[in-house]
Amino acid sequence: MYPCSNPELVAAAAEGGGLAIMQPVSLTYVHGWDLREGIRYMRTLTDKPIGFNALIEKGSKKYFEKMNGWIDIALEEGIRFFVTSLGKPDWVCEKVHAYGGVVYHDVTNRKWAEKGKECGVDGLICVNDRAGGHLGAMSMEEIYEELCDMNLPLICAGGIGSEEELNKALELGYDGVQMGTRFIATTECNTPEDYKTAIVDAGEEDITWTNRLTGVPISVIKAPGFKQENSWLMRRLLRSRFKHTARMLLNANSFIRLKYLSRSKSKNTANKKKYYSAGKSVETVSSIESATIIMSRLGESLNNNQKLSNSNRLD
Repeated sequence: MYPCSNPELVAAAAEGGGLAIMQPVSLTYVHGWDLREGIRYMRTLTDKPIGFNALIEKGSKKYFEKMNGWIDIALEEGIRFFVTSLGKPDWVCEKVHAYGGVVYHDVTNRKWAEKGKECGVDGLICVNDRAGGHLGAMSMEEIYEELCDMNLPLICAGGIGSEEELNKALELGYDGVQMGTRFIATTECNTPEDYKTAIVDAGEEDITWTNRLTGVPISVIKAPGFKQENSWLMRRLLRSRFKHTARMLLNANSFIRLKYLSRSKSKNTANKKKYYSAGKSVETVSSIESATIIMSRLGESLNNNQKLSNSNRLD
């Protein structure tokens, strides 16, 4: 959801009944909030629980120290649900568990799931090949089969944009779902309208991937001028002992571009559409709606399915 998770969007999704996740890099660097004040502002918009997304890769000492401090602030402000990715989450688990909180970890295969479990995570977010942002290599069915014996809650991440997909994931055996793309095309999201429209207009066949943003594959909407691969030099750097530095350079470039796009009022959209990140759930996104309404509708569908399931068992 970088850079789309502005406070109003997080609060609106929470009000609808979901566990909405804030993204600290977006909140501070894109939307201009001091982290503590931003969290407190969200508390004026909703009293429902919110979570915290921690990208914990240790490529930069300065960034690691910043994230460490951000997690402390989030805990002090009462946040108790944390999502970690791109790093070893043992130190996050230690911090969060001391406050009685829980940590769910993004994984794409069994190797990383086992490492996360060894670190003490409370659940796994299973990122499949339909996800927006960083995507996995397996289908939602394949990754569930690979991880269903882990004895941890499993959350399906990728390709969930409607009630139908939510219920499919639950029927497979998942304990919940994580959604991103659907909440970009919402009235509360303050990303450019061109981005929202691109999601509404796109179909599954319009989604591809690029590694030009972070050095690893990210799902994006195809557009004029799109390039999938980095330059020969960058690809070589990403395979060398300088890979963390190379990824930092890509991330910094992406941050500058996305920060500009989030504030740009330009009508020249041809270049801006080049790297609009989205998952294959665009197939079921047909309108721009309130995040509160979307989440409420998902919850109603879930409740109806549970009632039907209970009725069938009684029969």
